[in-house]
Amino acid sequence: MSDVLVKINGADVSVPEGSTILEAAVKAGYDIPTLCNAEGLKPFTSCFVCAVKVEGGRGNLVPSCATKVRPGMSVTVESEEVDSARKMCITLLVSDHCGDCLPPCQSECPASIDIKGFLEAIADRKPEKAAEIIRDKAPIPGTLGRICPRPCEDQCRRTRVEKPIAICNMKRFASDMEIEKYGEIRLPSPAPATGKKVAIIGAGPAGMTAAYYLRQAGHNVTVFEKNSKSGGMLRYGIPFYRLPDKTLALEMGAIEKTGVKVKYGVEIGKDIDVKSLEKDYDALMIAIGAQGASSMRIEGEDTEGVYAGIEYLGKVARGENPPVGSKVLVVGGGNTAIDASRTSLRAGADVTILYRRTRAEMPASDFEIEEAEEEGVKIDYLVAPVSITRNGKILKVKCIRMAQGEPDASGRRRPVPVEGSEFEIEADTVIGAIGQRVLPDCIKPLGIEIDRSGNIVANPDSFVTSRPGIFAAGDCQTGADMAVRAVGNGRKAAAAINQYISGEQAIGEKKLFNSKMGPLENVPESLFEGVEKADRIQMPLIEHSVRVGTFDEIEKGFDYEKAVEEAKRCLKCGCDKIDDCKLRAYATRYDVDQNLFGGDMRTYSSDTSRSDIKMEQGKCISCGSCVRACAEIKGLNVLSFVNRGFATRMTVPFGKSLVDSTCDGCGECAKVCPTAAIMKKEIQ
Repeated sequence: MSDVLVKINGADVSVPEGSTILEAAVKAGYDIPTLCNAEGLKPFTSCFVCAVKVEGGRGNLVPSCATKVRPGMSVTVESEEVDSARKMCITLLVSDHCGDCLPPCQSECPASIDIKGFLEAIADRKPEKAAEIIRDKAPIPGTLGRICPRPCEDQCRRTRVEKPIAICNMKRFASDMEIEKYGEIRLPSPAPATGKKVAIIGAGPAGMTAAYYLRQAGHNVTVFEKNSKSGGMLRYGIPFYRLPDKTLALEMGAIEKTGVKVKYGVEIGKDIDVKSLEKDYDALMIAIGAQGASSMRIEGEDTEGVYAGIEYLGKVARGENPPVGSKVLVVGGGNTAIDASRTSLRAGADVTILYRRTRAEMPASDFEIEEAEEEGVKIDYLVAPVSITRNGKILKVKCIRMAQGEPDASGRRRPVPVEGSEFEIEADTVIGAIGQRVLPDCIKPLGIEIDRSGNIVANPDSFVTSRPGIFAAGDCQTGADMAVRAVGNGRKAAAAINQYISGEQAIGEKKLFNSKMGPLENVPESLFEGVEKADRIQMPLIEHSVRVGTFDEIEKGFDYEKAVEEAKRCLKCGCDKIDDCKLRAYATRYDVDQNLFGGDMRTYSSDTSRSDIKMEQGKCISCGSCVRACAEIKGLNVLSFVNRGFATRMTVPFGKSLVDSTCDGCGECAKVCPTAAIMKKEIQ
């Protein structure tokens, strides 16, 4: 057989006569996407993702998997036109793809923790492995497992059965079991030294997380911290009854043991010039947090006996324990307000929270509010302070009742003063906890862009500021936010810093396509067929009579067997083929939007009748590979095209299940499936 000379993107390529354009392109070093083409099967051209352009003649786009080469043929396999056609084909396919790449809990986690993976490890009685899985994305599972507001649990599909998995508590369990077994936190050894140096300002969750991952990459990392201990707002803004000092010390200490240097008691702008850090290090990351308290903007808030929430909590954390008297008023509705109120309660005070909106608008976590009320904290809703005056030892707080107005920019109904509703309350101490702000003065000499709120402006993907080589992450970039987001962003910033000092473009972690089945309330009921109800395991707490008089940790932690039982409630959402799915890989490559096209789409259905094969027809893209593999390789014809047009499905005809067919479980169909519509199941 003679060879044929063709041009692939202008370069001569010689291939055997009868070869396809796809084969010629592969020989020329091009990676042409294809979903319906599989080794051992005849070309089918159903997906058209392998489209290329044959120059001359009609100049049409043709499927490269089925088009044979001709002498002198000139083919364009990569161009804007070709890429646009492929993107359109893939977009159409994913618009009718009913399946999740990631479990919804992981998609919602700001740190992208592999929740299904670590829960499975706990269910398999391997909590130390679970801790390792968590630390792949977040190095402080024991801390996050105590204080995270649990956005993942809001999206847990188990909610459609009864209650969500106790994901947050299970992170703590994994870390606690590791410490109980080994007496320490075991972190992997860093990569060989690169000789590169990175400076980080701030030893809070973002700064220490970035330090950990940069050290793992082999870089020399120095963190500058103005306080005497690490942790930032984790240590100085969260009471010990929620996050014990011992837990934070162990986890932050373990990061330091990997070789991260932390210089404590060093205040940037006072003890060291920030410009010198830029000069002496290969990259600089700013993670100074949001350490300033927002003003209540009322007359008398600078009166003696009036504290900002984070100021008060910081003093308690440092052991200063300022006296608060017998009556405390806390102004605000966030977690800091709740923490300040419960801390004051433990100092022996009668505590009332004043909140200008209703319970429904209160931003604090529901479980935090409930626990505060159980302990005796009172909450007066639709009330706002107007002024504070001192009369001897007593503070007089003038207040006004509020009514709900129209929604504001946050979507919450705006509180409106009720005319003539003023009244006065007496208190020994007032704590204002209405928000936090960034204090950027120490880094202003760098000349980086800062927005009107004082937050550092940085790219949300790479965390590069307005000046190359200077990065920012955590609350100083987002504004006051969840610690778990600071951890996630710290890791992502570390990835970008690593790229920058390695001479690459700083783009941060690669964004992968993520198919979603839809909002929790829209997920089809068929997904939960056969799922038995099982009560959520409740976290045991120390006795109420004891806990209000101590700063000992309230939550006792899960019993081993209870934790295993809870982990087994996981529905194992997400795709088992996520790391080997062609559809996801190509959707990522061409930056596809799954929601570009509207209209009807297939719904979830499955066939798990066989112990060795799993079919999820919602993930099918109708490429026909499974039908052809069964017929052409095995000669069984178990699967077939059923229905017509958009309703076409690849399945066992006549409504039968696989177990009722002639299927022998060979798995040839699973081998050629480009998604996870058909998979071989692991037999336990």
